[in-house]
Amino acid sequence: VQLQAFGGGLVQAGGSLRLSCAASGRTLGNYVVAWFRQAPGKEREHVAAIRWSGTNAEYGDFARGRFTISRESGTNMVYLKMNSLKPEDTAVYYCAGRQRGERTYGNWGQGTQVTVSS
Repeated sequence: VQLQAFGGGLVQAGGSLRLSCAASGRTLGNYVVAWFRQAPGKEREHVAAIRWSGTNAEYGDFARGRFTISRESGTNMVYLKMNSLKPEDTAVYYCAGRQRGERTYGNWGQGTQVTVSS
């Protein structure tokens, strides 16, 4: 499975941004797609994840209530809608995938930079 993330950019604090992750491959039916982020000098952290069926969305504490992960049925796209953005949300955002039952995310897309100005 190959993943490609895009949609990052510069946004003012309080604004919104939607990231996209395009997945390709023949074994997506049992797949889980997640978003991670990494800010300079900080460890990578889990943002959100969703099953390919579009169910069982889960979020990191900082993302819950502000971010929404979704999978568009009939397409190969997973989105991360981010609202009420804060300067501390500035990071490189990555989409990653794994098969259900696997413990680690083995497929990673390239990152997309999100910068939130104060």
